[in-house]
Amino acid sequence: WVQEEAPDVLCLQETKCGVSAVPPEIRALPGLPHQFWASAEGRPGYSGVGLLAKTEPLNVTYGIGDPEHDADGRVVTAEFPSLFVVSAYVPNAGRGLVRLEPRLRFDAAFLAFLRRLDAQKPVLLCGDLNVAHAEIDLCHPRANRSNPGFTPQEREGFTRLLGAGFVDSFRHLYPEARGAFTFWTYLGGARARNVGWRLDYAVLSQRLLGSLCDCKIRSTVAGSDHCPITALLAV
Repeated sequence: WVQEEAPDVLCLQETKCGVSAVPPEIRALPGLPHQFWASAEGRPGYSGVGLLAKTEPLNVTYGIGDPEHDADGRVVTAEFPSLFVVSAYVPNAGRGLVRLEPRLRFDAAFLAFLRRLDAQKPVLLCGDLNVAHAEIDLCHPRANRSNPGFTPQEREGFTRLLGAGFVDSFRHLYPEARGAFTFWTYLGGARARNVGWRLDYAVLSQRLLGSLCDCKIRSTVAGSDHCPITALLAV
């Protein structure tokens, strides 16, 4: 699928894979020779993100400059001539919301990081943000109001991101689209019934809207409990 899609940049989340363990078939992906991986320090099989690029970035950084969160390997950022591309895996609030407070601290630190980038040049954030922003973004909103990914606090965090000058590209283009989900639990045949959540986003600086051509949810692509999304920009 990656070869058919032929992206200029491929962002991967929850890789659960240290740099030394990246499979050789990924290392050898045609057209994506520049590869950058972040993984959790001392926690194999936890978290992790990757960013693979067709052309070499001007610069690559890891983390968001916050010691509480950077050891988890959740963010890698590549600078290109016209924009920053950020691959991010936002923490889950956890069963019973046991990790909600650390998640909210991450949200605040991450927003500050994105604003610092945006002050330099436009930003494209791609990732599993672990939140369904509005009721339209999950199948059963009423039953999930107190569950991770749909608490008022997490949703407010995403609203603050939008209020800081960023745009949810898919919802900007398709404000009324229903059943547009990117995650389905493996339980109960949820994917076949499209009982899902939209947790994966391409968020961009407002001044990139003129360059936004489309944002597609590739819901037929199998291989994970999430599906890929594709952001198409003319930059």
